[in-house]
Amino acid sequence: MKKVIVLLALMLSTVVVAEDKVQVISTELAPHLYMIKGAGGNMAAVVGPEGALVVDSQYEHMAPQIKAELESKQAGVKIKTLINTHFHGDHVNGNAALASGAQIIAHTNVLTRLKADSKFPVAGLPTETFVGEKALNLNGVNLKLVTMPVSHTDGDLVVWFKDANVLHTGDLFFADRFPFIDLKSGGSVTGYINNVKLLLSQIDDKTKLIPGHGDLMDKAGLQRFLTMMEQTLAEVNALKAAGKTEDQIVAEGLSAQWKSWSWNFITEERWIRTLFKA
Repeated sequence: MKKVIVLLALMLSTVVVAEDKVQVISTELAPHLYMIKGAGGNMAAVVGPEGALVVDSQYEHMAPQIKAELESKQAGVKIKTLINTHFHGDHVNGNAALASGAQIIAHTNVLTRLKADSKFPVAGLPTETFVGEKALNLNGVNLKLVTMPVSHTDGDLVVWFKDANVLHTGDLFFADRFPFIDLKSGGSVTGYINNVKLLLSQIDDKTKLIPGHGDLMDKAGLQRFLTMMEQTLAEVNALKAAGKTEDQIVAEGLSAQWKSWSWNFITEERWIRTLFKA
């Protein structure tokens, strides 16, 4: 038992050290507009003399680094508005620490799900929810928030920066990796694929895409992502039609060309099991 406790302590200390080493990095995409990478989901930020607007909040422990990064763009800047693309912890757990007292905007279902979590800080709950479209402007940057049909979850929205030709997709895009589709929270494989097709029809070759996870992408990257999903779904459906069980398909695996899309959270096995339930 002592060995187990010691092992767990070592594992936890390794995680803490790894998180401490995560650096917040920003990339300017247009005047006042930045993509921010750190721990958890990618953020967008509009920063200027009128204050700051941020999309998603990562984790609570990242708040000091994120604030420092924002202040490096505008001394003493305060967050006026926070937008949540959905309710998952790696996108909302920093809400209270980062933007307590600010306007917090999300899909109506995000508030419902976060209120059901007794451990989620009240100060981090959305203060304004909607379904449909919502326009905002800060520091001369125009934004359009659009809620999406069920796909990653039942409470997704995307954020358009139309003048800058930039789109924050939330977790409707995992750059060059298998996506997480939260089937237990209203997610849908078919809905996810349809939403990606819709977004593809609304962008051009010069559009800059901020994915929920991964590096800054373009239309070709999103098309590559769609192709992967459609072809892997076709492979799994063909094996199902041939009478293969879920475990048998996992054992057989996907075509070799998709091996590199596996990552620590959504492995090839987990992606197959998601597709099998589609």
